[in-house]
Amino acid sequence: MQRFRLPTLAGFGILVVAAALATRPALAAYPDKPIHIVVPFSPGGGTDVVARTLSVGMAEELHETFVVDNRPGAGTVIGSDAVAQSAPDGYTLLIATFAHAVNPSLRPRMPYDTDRAFAPVVLIARGPNVLVVRADAPYKSVQDLIAAAKANPLKLTYASQGTGTSAHLAGEMFANLAKVQMTHVPYRGAAPAITDLLGGQVSMMFGTAAAVTPLIQSGKLRALGVTSTTRSAAFKKVPAIDETVPGYAVESWYGLFVPAGTPADVVAKLNAAATQAAHSAEFAKRIQDEGLSISTGTPAQLEDFVHAEEARWKQVVTENHIKVD
Repeated sequence: MQRFRLPTLAGFGILVVAAALATRPALAAYPDKPIHIVVPFSPGGGTDVVARTLSVGMAEELHETFVVDNRPGAGTVIGSDAVAQSAPDGYTLLIATFAHAVNPSLRPRMPYDTDRAFAPVVLIARGPNVLVVRADAPYKSVQDLIAAAKANPLKLTYASQGTGTSAHLAGEMFANLAKVQMTHVPYRGAAPAITDLLGGQVSMMFGTAAAVTPLIQSGKLRALGVTSTTRSAAFKKVPAIDETVPGYAVESWYGLFVPAGTPADVVAKLNAAATQAAHSAEFAKRIQDEGLSISTGTPAQLEDFVHAEEARWKQVVTENHIKVD
């Protein structure tokens, strides 16, 4: 008679695991559900345009739906916090801007630590602000404006879309380096600031390219200088302010972040998809209208860029005693 031996406990365990692996469905590859890009601003602005245009290309690259989620408020903190608290699985992204690097200095009581709450994915685009005055203003150059500011301390005013924004801090840095005194006039958004500039209630504005370009083209505003270190391809005839005020540089920028702890392979997929989307003809044309240039790279390069921005603007915020309400 042939005898059959029962499997040992160890052998039985191996059989069970093998059976389970054989019957378990394969794990789905990332991504397998819609990806959300959180925009910490209201719909319709420059950041929203960049996010929506980029998401179209990324959806094509990753073969998945992208959802743009506008969560404005508190100088981008509300939207950023939503991402910081989300699962680190690659399905919630933040499109960050200038404010991402400035908020740690302006808002010491934020609900998250910027450097620890997020993982960098990729820098998308960079561009200058533009120093503009009314078309009939007496200032024809940056030198004219500096001379007027020195002759009349605090009389010249500059508008911004709010305390701590790029337009505000661009003016603060200008005053520091040019050694002049001017008066900051904050507004609740770029639209009312530009309205008062056109109406003559304020002297100038260091506006974003997206906000002021149509008015420059229509002849209602005069561009005196761009805030990049070199002349901008979007404003070829406009000198860089750095040509008159050495060391002056302010940039608007857009970058993608995910919650800290997101797997490296997921970050790599997002980086590749965003880079490909940013270099598409459609995206390039759209951001050119916003006065931006494509500037992609590795996650580490974005991290280094933001750390440098944080240090630079911390100095300006501290020296000028800037606080938000």
